[in-house]
Amino acid sequence: MLTVLSMFYYIYLRRRARTATRGELMNNRRAIESSRPLPINVELVQYAKEVLDFTSHYGSENSMSYTMWNLAGVPNVYPSSGDFTQTAVFRTYGTWWELCPSARLPFTRTPPNFHSQDYVELAFEEPVYPTAVHVLETYHPGSVVKILACSASPYSQNLPADIRWEVLWSEAPTKVNSPQARQFSPCIKQINFPTNLIRLELNSSLLDYYTELDAVVLHGVRERPVLSLNTTMIAMDDVDDDEDEEMDDGLDFLHKQFSATALRESATNGYFDKLPYELIQLILSHLTVPDLCSLSQTCKLLYQHCCDPLQYIHLSLQPYWAKINDTALEYLQRRCVLVQWLNLSWTGNRGAISVSAFSRFLKVCGSELLRLELSCGHFLNETCLDIIAETCQNLQELNLSSCDKLPPPAFIHIAKLYNLKRLILYRTKVEQTAMLSILNFCSELQHLSLGSCVMIEDYDTVASMMGAKCKKLRTLDLWRCKNITENGIAALASGCPLLEELDLGWCPTLQSSTGCFAKLARKLPNLQKLFLTANRSVCDSDIEELAANCTNLRQLDILGTRMVSPASLRKLLESCKDLSLLDVSFCSQIDNRVVLELNANFPNVFIKKSFTQ
Repeated sequence: MLTVLSMFYYIYLRRRARTATRGELMNNRRAIESSRPLPINVELVQYAKEVLDFTSHYGSENSMSYTMWNLAGVPNVYPSSGDFTQTAVFRTYGTWWELCPSARLPFTRTPPNFHSQDYVELAFEEPVYPTAVHVLETYHPGSVVKILACSASPYSQNLPADIRWEVLWSEAPTKVNSPQARQFSPCIKQINFPTNLIRLELNSSLLDYYTELDAVVLHGVRERPVLSLNTTMIAMDDVDDDEDEEMDDGLDFLHKQFSATALRESATNGYFDKLPYELIQLILSHLTVPDLCSLSQTCKLLYQHCCDPLQYIHLSLQPYWAKINDTALEYLQRRCVLVQWLNLSWTGNRGAISVSAFSRFLKVCGSELLRLELSCGHFLNETCLDIIAETCQNLQELNLSSCDKLPPPAFIHIAKLYNLKRLILYRTKVEQTAMLSILNFCSELQHLSLGSCVMIEDYDTVASMMGAKCKKLRTLDLWRCKNITENGIAALASGCPLLEELDLGWCPTLQSSTGCFAKLARKLPNLQKLFLTANRSVCDSDIEELAANCTNLRQLDILGTRMVSPASLRKLLESCKDLSLLDVSFCSQIDNRVVLELNANFPNVFIKKSFTQ
């Protein structure tokens, strides 16, 4: 007789079986696809027409260098290899961002096959049934981990209610040993709808340096290809390893394996229900959200456990972004009344989540929230931020990274969140008035990201407010802020003595001759990470000040300076024993011979030196 425990164990065995046979199934699928006859209609070859959305980029919002917009159109660089400004580059690479003071704790229960860290969505001219997708990678390839196709046209005025995202290909990150250019052409899955909207998801954690993408080519036909009659079909659901699909098919599987009759015949739950409540909760805490949703349908005992709000203290819905809509939020709402960490990043776009559904969810589940992740949440508007400010009074962390469609007036509501310790506004339209109000009232801030916030008119005024109000500030990202000067730096150095991380990359108005960098080094002895990327004026005296005063330094980026010599770098490396990352790309006095010598003498330091061909 079947027991609840045996059902639970069977789910585990099924998972193991799916994992064990996935490679074989993929090989079978490739064999099938290779035997397809040529379609009767002509194959179209299209380059991306437009870049619609993305999580981050290395470049500026007001230029084309190193931006995601370079993915539109024909290749600019390929087949050349190297570091070129005409390519698309994401903001981070490797694991360095996890090893600095601004690093955030990961969410638990992330499914093991969710590897994505960034994404970019591309529109093509004509919808086709995809036959191939080629990604032209020109520097440090290997970051693409998933390719998806959308059933909705990006140019449609009326989006269908049942938008589908289908995975064409996915794999775990793999190490590519060569930084040379390549055309990445994975074997993709056949889908049953035409598409002109393709999404790449990427993971750069195994890369030695920034990945650079040049173009994406979509091959496809107007009419759906038909497999030859003598081909044995394999159900694509068996091959697709997307965890989020199990939110839909998990219950169907259970119904097939364990009939209702068998469940009724079971007089007891065996010994499973004799376990302490806390132990059952601990066992279930290792399941993902779709598993909990499926398992809750098996019996009253497991329904009680799977719906216990204590199972949803930390809830990340980002891995299931394609499935999360108003209905899903309504379904989860009663389970999430105690949620403290909530990750809705990447969810809700193209009308999947409405403002009213989000507001209802927060009014029920927001009172205990300490951390709220909403990166790339393009459904958000001013009403949403008002609801957050009114209902999430205990909130300590808010991430609005790349929410670039939020209107400027919306950000003023953040000033009501007096307990904020972390605020990420990278690539948003926050304006100076709202930012000053936030700094004035949120004096507990420890981590602040204002990278690429182009609507702030005077960064010196903002920096002065930080120095006056944010005495606890530990990390600050001012990447590509357009007008901070030595006055703003002086205010930060004097008013925020606890700073451990400071990103001043691509800040063109800072000049070493004013003494601003030397003052930073003297006033901020706790610095562990300092990025002075592309500041041409950084010189030997700045490096020597860092060597003398910032001995805890772990990461330093001085890309692009012509005024730093090998001698000053040796002093730095001798003084800063914990230094692990040093980027000297495009430093004209630091050639490859010097890098090899420094690598030999300081083997624990990863010295980065990019190249072009």
